[in-house]
Amino acid sequence: MNITAEQIKELRDATGISVMQCKKALEESNGDMDKAREVLKTIAAAQAEKKADRELGGGIVTSYIHSNKKMGVLLAVNCETDFVAQNEEFVSAANQIAMHIGAMQPADVTELLDQPFIMNPEMTIKQVVEGLTQKTGERVEIGSFVRYSI
Repeated sequence: MNITAEQIKELRDATGISVMQCKKALEESNGDMDKAREVLKTIAAAQAEKKADRELGGGIVTSYIHSNKKMGVLLAVNCETDFVAQNEEFVSAANQIAMHIGAMQPADVTELLDQPFIMNPEMTIKQVVEGLTQKTGERVEIGSFVRYSI
């Protein structure tokens, strides 16, 4: 099957994954967008597993304070370098995960990783983290978090 540039662009816009990975996923799925997304998720999990032994030397601490000022979250998200830690997409994902923690109240990191992501229930938080690993090329991990409420 011949994959068009429009198909590649559509998948890239939807996922943020590199053009070459999108093209490979579309070729493997014979142009089916849903199957291509599943292929990309499988690739992301494999890439995250390969990078699991890399040292985490960078990261950010982010916060979420609910609009009523009665609940807040502090979250540490780790990566390999400060360069990636300052990436707009990395920071945005960390902020969204902090908001997720505020809403879903996971007891610990293990429970958090298994929860469906509130911004996209088709993905778990673990898949969001694996996607960041795939996009940045670095190991990304949820360090720790604390949720306060009154």
